[in-house]
Amino acid sequence: MAGFTPSPVPKLSTIKSILIASSGNIVEWFDFFAYAFTAIYFAPAFFPSSNPTTQLLNTAGIFAAGFFMRPLGGWLFGRIADRQGRKTSMVLSVVLMCFGSLIIACLPTYASIGLWAAALLLVARLLQGLSVGGEYGTSATYMSEVATEGRRGFYGSFHYATIIAGQLLAVMVVAVLQSVLSLDELKAWGWRIPFFIGAAGALVALVVRRSMVETRDSHKKDPESGTIRGVLAHPRALLIVLGFTAGGSLIFYTFTSYMQKYLVNSAHMDARVASHVMTAVLFIFMCIQPLFGALSDRIGRRTSMLIYGLFFTFATVPLMTSIGAAKDAGTAFALALVALVGMSFYTSISGLVKAQMFPAQIRALAVGLPYAIANAMFGGTAEFVALSFKANGTESHFFWYVTVMGAVVLISALYMPDERKSDHLRNKS
Repeated sequence: MAGFTPSPVPKLSTIKSILIASSGNIVEWFDFFAYAFTAIYFAPAFFPSSNPTTQLLNTAGIFAAGFFMRPLGGWLFGRIADRQGRKTSMVLSVVLMCFGSLIIACLPTYASIGLWAAALLLVARLLQGLSVGGEYGTSATYMSEVATEGRRGFYGSFHYATIIAGQLLAVMVVAVLQSVLSLDELKAWGWRIPFFIGAAGALVALVVRRSMVETRDSHKKDPESGTIRGVLAHPRALLIVLGFTAGGSLIFYTFTSYMQKYLVNSAHMDARVASHVMTAVLFIFMCIQPLFGALSDRIGRRTSMLIYGLFFTFATVPLMTSIGAAKDAGTAFALALVALVGMSFYTSISGLVKAQMFPAQIRALAVGLPYAIANAMFGGTAEFVALSFKANGTESHFFWYVTVMGAVVLISALYMPDERKSDHLRNKS
């Protein structure tokens, strides 16, 4: 069934719509990563134990639970977006994230309510995981639809740029708190501040998202709108999205969130130096997304994905080996930057390449659900798998695991239709 075709969107309105969608994306990912960066301070408040490792394992388990709520969020909010509209879905997802952050910010500790403290922390984290799972597919779909033809790569690149921005903002807030508060103050109450900031940011995003321009009709009369049956009717596109996300998520988490630990554990770099290296690399990575998005507008999305797949199929082992052997911060910075520059061929157009392969009535669900499943299986487990190989004395095997998944991306790109010949965004259907 053909989708609703909106009136042409003026350039200024396109920019405004991208910024509005991005604001919520930043908040969603700020809140999600704030948990990871403050866990070391609040773990004793919820899991009383004489063993700090046990406390961190408990908080890490709850963090992982948030990852595995993403498929449910991808299904729920994707269905809402396809049946009720993108705007409705994106407003609801940011409300849910606000609620989850506010719960964590205000939670009584174990000393006050016993085991209920940990149980409520889990509930809040599950809500956040549900929200983030729904945010990716809907916001990626919305940005792809609102972008003007010929510049979709450029506009779509702000989707991943804002994911990185949320992560960087969480790091910066925690760094400021570390510089102005004592360790005791951070453990007593300082860890709550990022969650209050996240909840307030979500309220701001909620207000601005209410002024969004809807890009699609609700498709209420289409029986396949937002249904799994409708998604399964496009098996080739579905498998390609799963392949892209499986390899893309694993590679992204390997060279971003896991890389700091890799620099400390394998390159034997000071933890603070490693943190500074990765913060600088991530900032550059965020800034270059629009450049690579614009490049895809010139060379084509399929070509960008082929370059990405080829790069990590052949460069992963040399890069990881060299980074692990780096003797100074400058070398580590240069090598990590090379990896993230190569990754930009994918991250800058990640949502767009998936959105263009599906018709409007199932697009948000078809982008969000397979992403959430593959992300939870491969992205969410990247650090665990890497550390397991290291613990067994076979760390280099992890490099080959990442290489194989890079090859999966390459194979998926080979089967990806050329958007100049087949593009549902252009067809408005």
